Amino acid sequence: MKRREFIASLLLTAIVQPTQAEQPGKVYRIGYLSSHAPERFRIDAFRQRLREAGWAEGQNLIIEYRSADGKLGRLPALAAELVS
Repeated sequence: MKRREFIASLLLTAIVQPTQAEQPGKVYRIGYLSSHAPERFRIDAFRQRLREAGWAEGQNLIIEYRSADGKLGRLPALAAELVS
């Protein structure tokens, strides 16, 4: 895998995890991991697609954002932070 492809694949990583197990009105948490500071239009498009799929931020969904700010060595620690 080329470096660019690797970076592109890391641009958007979603980790869905229930925060209230087995209860009506579950709230899920998504981790948004980016190698660089995400552009506003990408975040807006991401949120729009989630809304179209029936997800409402603040109601049944929480999004956690993390960015490596171009320092690729930070990605593993940020990913681990999101998972925990």
